[in-house]
Amino acid sequence: MQPSRASRVIPLLCLLSAVTFWGTSFAATKTALDTFPPMTVIWLRMVIATLVFAPVWFFVPKPQYRRGDVRWLALVVLLQPCIYYLAEGYAIQLTTSSAAGVISAIVPLLVAAGAWLFLREHLSARSMVAIAISLVGVAMLSVGGHSQASAPNPILGNALELLAMISAAGAMIAIKHLSARYNAWFLTGLQAATGAVFFLPGAIAGGTTGWVAATPIAWASVVYLGTFVSLGAFGLYNTAVTKMPANRAALSINLVPAVALLSGWLVRGESLSLLQLAACAVIVGAVVLSETGAAPLEPSEGIAAAEFPAA
Repeated sequence: MQPSRASRVIPLLCLLSAVTFWGTSFAATKTALDTFPPMTVIWLRMVIATLVFAPVWFFVPKPQYRRGDVRWLALVVLLQPCIYYLAEGYAIQLTTSSAAGVISAIVPLLVAAGAWLFLREHLSARSMVAIAISLVGVAMLSVGGHSQASAPNPILGNALELLAMISAAGAMIAIKHLSARYNAWFLTGLQAATGAVFFLPGAIAGGTTGWVAATPIAWASVVYLGTFVSLGAFGLYNTAVTKMPANRAALSINLVPAVALLSGWLVRGESLSLLQLAACAVIVGAVVLSETGAAPLEPSEGIAAAEFPAA
């Protein structure tokens, strides 16, 4: 049976909002890092996300726990927020926000491969063409960029961002496995609360003496990251991925580099060449190509869970 129009539009709106928040998060993080150490930025955003989410925690549908789920939940929070934010927090300090956003475009490939391998999700020819086109756009973004003073060690920074993206892809696949029995916002709140505890020692080690003297824009950036990115973006994406194949939802992440480049240019004054503007258009076109196709059939949750190997 063909899905209703609303059942397709709502996940797409969730993805669009999530991508916008993620894309602007790189410039916001870079701005926050002008004042706060990386661990402090991460901890503050996790605490803010937890506090914002706390009032609605008891209204979120309770999960249908099954034996062995604790290993999957542990895998989710280990990959994201722990490894993901640890790697990305230092990556953005060492490279430009634009470059970090470009690297995020590899996530769809990682998720598509993992979803095909573990979730038995079908990868359509249309999706494969869209991924190929988006990769061309990413290559154009890379060629059109150049080194800047805001990237003191771009090689290490880009390597750390790559590690963060691998962790993000793994977490997305694990969340998809749990999505039949765990509410998307429950998982998002769990990730935020775990991050608030995990990154506390690092925040304490970084010191709190400079918090009072922090600029209003630095605090605004942290609040934005905690509320709209750590909570809003991941919650919206987790909601979308429960309603559509993981590989198709992940393809929308190829819009992140375009948003990151534009926000880096507007907020941070990072350069944006004509080739990079053209690349943004190519990436947007690739995502539109994928999302306007017929909705692929998704394996039932029971089959996906049965075929997913035990951790």
